[in-house]
This record gives sequence, C-alpha cells and structure tokens, in this order.
Amino acid sequence: MDMNYCMQCGTLLHIKEHPTEGPTPYCDTCAAYRYPVFNTAVSMIVTNPDRSRVILIRQYGKPHYVLVAGYVNKGEDAEDAAAREVMEEIGLTVRDVHFNRSHYYGRTNTLMLNFTVTVDETEAHPNWEVDDWSWFSVEEARQQIRPASLAAVFLNGYFDGEYHFENFHPESYR
Repeated sequence: MDMNYCMQCGTLLHIKEHPTEGPTPYCDTCAAYRYPVFNTAVSMIVTNPDRSRVILIRQYGKPHYVLVAGYVNKGEDAEDAAAREVMEEIGLTVRDVHFNRSHYYGRTNTLMLNFTVTVDETEAHPNWEVDDWSWFSVEEARQQIRPASLAAVFLNGYFDGEYHFENFHPESYR
C-alpha cells in the first residue's frame, strides 16, 4: 500500500528528495519526511523438541491447515509475540524461539516474520480461533499445509534450507 497522507496531520504527501535516502514522501505541513507504515505479524513453525513433528492448525471454518500466526502488538518484541501467539492460540508454552525469514505481504500491508518455536508439551489447548489442530511428521505437514501459501513457503523453506517465494500465490486466496 502506498502512503498518500501524513499519519500525523492528514496532509497529502508529495515526493521530495531526501539528502541521503533519495525520493521520500514529505509533509509540507509538518515539514517532515514520512516513512512507510505497515503491520507486523509473526508466523510459527511449532515443533516438538527433536523437530520431527509440527503442529498445524485450521481456523475460521477454512479447510486448509496453516501455521500459528498473529500480529505483533505495539511495544512488543517479535520473539515475545511468537511465544504469546502460540500460548493464546494453542495453549502451549514456548521454550525456544528461532527467527527464520521475513516476507512482505502487500495484500494486507504486513511484514510477516517467521520463526521456529519448540514446545515440550504434546497436548494443545486451543482457543476459539482454532477449529482443529494436529501434530504431523515433517512430510505430512508439507502435504497438509495450504498449497501456494506463505505458510507453505516458510515451512518448506525452513526444512529445505532455501525459500521459494515465487511459489507463494496470494491471488489464489480469494
């Protein structure tokens, strides 16, 4: 999403050459450069301690399995958001958090940060957002996760060691 108006005063922005940043949105009323504003979210590959099993969830009446995910709250570190979302959505305590990759998702103006988290418990206690959950082997998880989704790119990238964002097709979500 393009930023057209100043988030402080609402004035229409125009592009002005910044001395070190190049062409940048500028507000004449505030006499200030304005930089992009976007959402930040986390998605988690939730694993058991030896990383041989992965939890996937189904939500909101949709038929496909996805990764646990959610938005980062204002003032919250992404790693803390990852642990909080796992606790909120599936009731499991995270003992280890590892950052994998990020990818900007333009459709929702969101920078998605992907993590692998390790939990010790095996019995999830999902909240109202989760319709179904299951532990899968890595190969089963690859088969069950929503095809052509960002979740699939993150999951496969983590286990393959390379990420193929060209396999992500958000237009198929409509």
